[in-house]
Amino acid sequence: MAQELQVVSDASDPRLAPFRHLNEPSLRDRIEAAEGIFIAEGPGVVADLVGSRFRVRSVLLDSRRRHELQDVLDRIDAPILVASGPVIEGVAGFPFHRGVLAAVDRGPGLEPDQVVAGVSTVVVAEALNDHENLGALFRNARALGAGAVLLCPRCADPLYRRSVRVSMGAVLHLPYARLAHWPAGLGRLRGDGFTVLALTPDPAAGSLEALSLAPGERVALVVGAEGPGLTPAALGQADRLVRIPMSGGTDSLNVSTAAAIALYRLDGIRRE
Repeated sequence: MAQELQVVSDASDPRLAPFRHLNEPSLRDRIEAAEGIFIAEGPGVVADLVGSRFRVRSVLLDSRRRHELQDVLDRIDAPILVASGPVIEGVAGFPFHRGVLAAVDRGPGLEPDQVVAGVSTVVVAEALNDHENLGALFRNARALGAGAVLLCPRCADPLYRRSVRVSMGAVLHLPYARLAHWPAGLGRLRGDGFTVLALTPDPAAGSLEALSLAPGERVALVVGAEGPGLTPAALGQADRLVRIPMSGGTDSLNVSTAAAIALYRLDGIRRE
């Protein structure tokens, strides 16, 4: 059951400190690192915190949305701060229309061995530093059967506010970890029994349509950022290179879209 609502009428109230400067990325990075928190926004994402591994520290609610969001509030055991729209906008730094924000403890990070244990398909991302693309990748990975996500050291923060929002809460439930040693960490996955598939538009790569898997074969699907794609070093660690056949002069797809197509194909192979 949610805690008693606490009305806040002054934007300088210290209880609002975790929610300040949301539109200033570099400052937010420092605030969140110092406080060990991240921000979740919107009723669906905040509700998804319930049952996740993350603990809600406090919630900031727009008083105009109080009654319609009661179901969300009833599922959260944390202080609920209620403020007017202008107060919230003064704190956040921009017009806010999603109704609810939550400050959430990051908690300890997971290790690669933890997240891949018992997983048949893992998505591995190299240098994916666009927060929205990263969030979309998590959303598609969760929807299409991946059991975990691994990130190279140069990937963006999956718990950045935009990533969490675009993932539709998937980042709160799909376990992830960073591979500290890149791209050597891909060899570690091979040692754990994964076949490393690198997704690339290279015409010399095998067609995804022709891909086959042995029964029970574990797969690590490696994807790179749009534009540069996977580095030669990462490609060199792959067991197989695979491509999505395309027409109309198109030579590449958005990384989250490409990953979704590949994951759908992998899931289909396993169901055959």
